[in-house]
Amino acid sequence: MIIEKTDIATVIRNEKLSILDFFSNFSKNYAKFKNENLILDFSKSKGVDKENILLFLPIVKQHKNNGRSIVIILNEIEADNFPDEIIVVPTLVEGIDIIEMENIERDLGF
Repeated sequence: MIIEKTDIATVIRNEKLSILDFFSNFSKNYAKFKNENLILDFSKSKGVDKENILLFLPIVKQHKNNGRSIVIILNEIEADNFPDEIIVVPTLVEGIDIIEMENIERDLGF
């Protein structure tokens, strides 16, 4: 896992781990990130399927309940194939845009 903090979010990139190993590692270390907006970047991961991403659903729900955003970057699968709680975008720029919009919505009380 490669971790990069920006003003908007913490970007966590997976470059070498299998998605299952990444999920296991991320789950164990989630407490470190629970108060931050997160972007999970799987753009360089191969063989990621819908079932792999759905593993993150409980964490995504918990993260949103804590008033934080979590976005997944994945360019191999259509974003429409996921439940509404999981936001999947194809690029980092779009992920940052989503988090900025959600921050504005929270500030306005939506």
